[in-house]
Amino acid sequence: MAEAYIIDAVRTPVGKRGGGLSGIHPADLSAHVLRSLVARTGVDPAAVEDVVWGCVDAVGAQAGNIGRTGWLAAGFPEHVPGVTVDRQCGSSQQAVHFAAQAVLSGTSDLVIAGGVQNMSAIPIGSALRGGAELGFPVAYGPGCGSTGWQERYGDEEVTQFRGAELMAEKWQISRDDMEEYALESHRRAVAAIDSGHFTDELTPIAGVEHDEGPRRDTNKEKLEGLKLLREGGRLTAGVASQISDGAAALLIASEQAVAEHGLRPRARVHHMSVRGDDPVFMLSAPIPATKHALAKTGLRASDIDVVEINEAFASVVLAWLQEVDIDPARVNPNGGAIALGHPLGATGAKLMTTLLSELERTGGRYGLQTMCEGGGTANVTIVERL
Repeated sequence: MAEAYIIDAVRTPVGKRGGGLSGIHPADLSAHVLRSLVARTGVDPAAVEDVVWGCVDAVGAQAGNIGRTGWLAAGFPEHVPGVTVDRQCGSSQQAVHFAAQAVLSGTSDLVIAGGVQNMSAIPIGSALRGGAELGFPVAYGPGCGSTGWQERYGDEEVTQFRGAELMAEKWQISRDDMEEYALESHRRAVAAIDSGHFTDELTPIAGVEHDEGPRRDTNKEKLEGLKLLREGGRLTAGVASQISDGAAALLIASEQAVAEHGLRPRARVHHMSVRGDDPVFMLSAPIPATKHALAKTGLRASDIDVVEINEAFASVVLAWLQEVDIDPARVNPNGGAIALGHPLGATGAKLMTTLLSELERTGGRYGLQTMCEGGGTANVTIVERL
């Protein structure tokens, strides 16, 4: 049976908005992790068959196939192609899926997957807003101009903020619940940094050696003092993921490539799937996606040693925890995007990098990664540590 192995994974520290990575061109952020990955694995870059790269808001410096330009900016061979994937927040997790699927199918033996995002330079939603001057003020929802969409979903507001609020309402998650969760995310992230949990997975850049997002002085009183994101709602910026910059990359190889290039795998890809849910709720898909993945593999939630679920909003994770019977201590044990940041197109690969490190640190066998995505979808990846 064919296998897809993860040889290694590396990421930049995650920079906060306007922070140490904000002035770095996305191609150069990409190039940095690509060079680091090649150096760490010792693989011949000429043997790489494709670069599958996640990125959202592919405009400006992120346009023109950043998966290709990042590879070229790294100084690597021109004959190696690249492609850019946009599955919204799950873009680089999907990039890992595509890379592994190429290996499992026998189409390729050696593929790099990853992603990049500079949200400081190119704000979230730039691609959506860029359509306004062409006569498309919104992509979907009221005024989108799609007859099919309007007939199916009417004039429902479709935004991540409304989706997070809808989830808080449906699963009866209070503002206090979300603020307590956010505090724990910062506490875990700070503890992980101080304990060196991220050290081996990071490749410092531009003088930035650690994730810039975690706030050591965050407390309940500060969170309680934040304004609501919308009148009558429950969410504040303190329970949402941070706007961030960063990049991450993984090397995926077949059994033949492992032997030919003398590589040492860290993990094997055990399962990959993606499922959809209500696009108006938008952020709820990790729940059915996780249930599908567990049913497909025959694993129980108790078999999963570490979970990385993206903290787009606290309500996303808290609702997931209500539906998936797993020890919360195994979920985002080193903090999540509320504290560590969410560089959109890079987050999937970033979470996978941290998942591998945590499995190795704790001696766990199975790790599960999932994340909500624009449009109401969610990827799930299960890996087995070797």
